[in-house]
Amino acid sequence: MQTGRYVSIFVALIVALATFSCSSAADKNGSQSGDAVSPVSTSRTGQEIFAATCAACHGADGRGQPNWHIPKEDGILPAPPLNGDGHTWHHADGLLYRIVSGGGKILEDPTVPSFKSGMPAFGEQLSHEELIAVITYVKSLWGDQVKRGLTLRESQALVSESDPFPPGGN
Repeated sequence: MQTGRYVSIFVALIVALATFSCSSAADKNGSQSGDAVSPVSTSRTGQEIFAATCAACHGADGRGQPNWHIPKEDGILPAPPLNGDGHTWHHADGLLYRIVSGGGKILEDPTVPSFKSGMPAFGEQLSHEELIAVITYVKSLWGDQVKRGLTLRESQALVSESDPFPPGGN
């Protein structure tokens, strides 16, 4: 029992340190960019937020639901894996933020009626910092997986250069 507690504390500490060390420097006006989130700016860690808001659908370990790429009878896609086995790592920070904030409906397109998302919007439940914290935690689930010669986090960071987290919750 104690070992699990220590592992949880260790993971939360690593996520907090990664968030802090990956924060960008202040811009010329002294303000921070959108992905510069101090780990003390939110009262809950990304892991806690994930457990409370995401794990019911995506699983405690982020494995998602079975057959996540095949629509259910109602046409809605099951929750995809967030642990690197799905496609989350293909998406930039800005898009991930918009999906978590606005829900999966933002991805629906009338010209592609076969895509229906069941992802709810969390933008009114979670603060800007909490949204970033949970996305940062999800990225920690990818571990050191490598695809196309880069770790998933390296690959995702490259696409995020052109679509970073929004500043101040915009």
